Amino acid sequence: MIKLPIYMDNNATTRTDPRVVEAMLPYFTEIYGNAASRNHAFGWAAEEAVEEARSQIAALIGATDKEIIFTSGATESNNLAIKGVAAMYRKKGNHLITVATEHKAVIDPCKRLERDGFQVTFLPVDHDGRVSADQVAQALTDKTILVSIMAANNEIGTVHPIKEIGQLCKQKGILFHTDAVQAVGKIPIDVEEMGIDLLSLTAHKIYGPKGIGALYVRRKNPRVRLDPLIDGGGHERGMRSGTLPVPGIVGFGVACDLARKEMPTESPRLLQLREKLRLGITGQLEDVHLNGHPTERLPGNLNLSFAFVEGEGLMMGMKDVAVSSGSACTSASLEPSYVLKALGVGDELAHSSIRFGLGRFSTEEEVDYVIDHVVSAVRKLREMSPLYEMHKEGIDLKTVQWAAH
Repeated sequence: MIKLPIYMDNNATTRTDPRVVEAMLPYFTEIYGNAASRNHAFGWAAEEAVEEARSQIAALIGATDKEIIFTSGATESNNLAIKGVAAMYRKKGNHLITVATEHKAVIDPCKRLERDGFQVTFLPVDHDGRVSADQVAQALTDKTILVSIMAANNEIGTVHPIKEIGQLCKQKGILFHTDAVQAVGKIPIDVEEMGIDLLSLTAHKIYGPKGIGALYVRRKNPRVRLDPLIDGGGHERGMRSGTLPVPGIVGFGVACDLARKEMPTESPRLLQLREKLRLGITGQLEDVHLNGHPTERLPGNLNLSFAFVEGEGLMMGMKDVAVSSGSACTSASLEPSYVLKALGVGDELAHSSIRFGLGRFSTEEEVDYVIDHVVSAVRKLREMSPLYEMHKEGIDLKTVQWAAH
């Protein structure tokens, strides 16, 4: 028996794994000390739990415990990495490089720095949403202090060639930051092997609690220094003051531990489910376009555009399935996704895109249900579309002269 509604928005957030919740519970009621209280057993027990979690998180990305700084989430981690480097290394240079399809939590801090007199290069992507190490190499100047490129895109699932970019930055002696929120726990990430100096991650994308994130900050070759955003009691080696949320940190640690152990079986399973979903939909519907790279993409991410269908309308027609639309409502105007626009997707197709995010708790039965649901909703909406009628009659809609009223 299938339980409705079906959740297929795992790129937005994930359900907290019951094993994670179980591990967190004692830290609300029994082991409730402040991890910074060094003079009694309650504090020591909390501190011990925090350090255990630190090593679990470090193990997932090939780092050491002391290189993990706790934050409130990935948005804060990105801000700390980008603004922290900019302030600390300003005497060295004022140029940063990033990508046009980054999450707003990277783009907006970069725009803030532009207002403060920094120069930022926003690299374009190819039609699959990828950027190359060559593009980064060509954009470097003697004033470049930071390259920030996401490991995998949140909307289209495209994975960037992080290792090549990291090696390039290493050769040039330039710091490399990656927003790895979508990639960590889904595909292997190793900060040493990939030449990463700063890496943002968060718990709620990997079946952990919301409101807790971390920033990996390299300690040697080179030792990365950051100007803090938050000043206070000198917690987290002075980089991020504030009382640590011990239950959340414990949950984050367990979530990382589970992801590390289960990734070798979980990722292939998600890939198989994603391909079943993709082929199930495209096998029954024409004029469906895949957004993002066909193979270099996250195992659980599927982003499709349905020609002659409005994305919002399609979502309304599939009330029993939680997905997200590529066109996010911004204020009063319906703007097509800037990520899809960067790929060269036209407004009509950008407006008709749907992101399906499969996760740990997705099942074969749910995928079968969603395939049927999507196919019937699209057919219904297309039946009501005069444009689709014209298209089926072989009329090239681009050549139509629409009469003005």
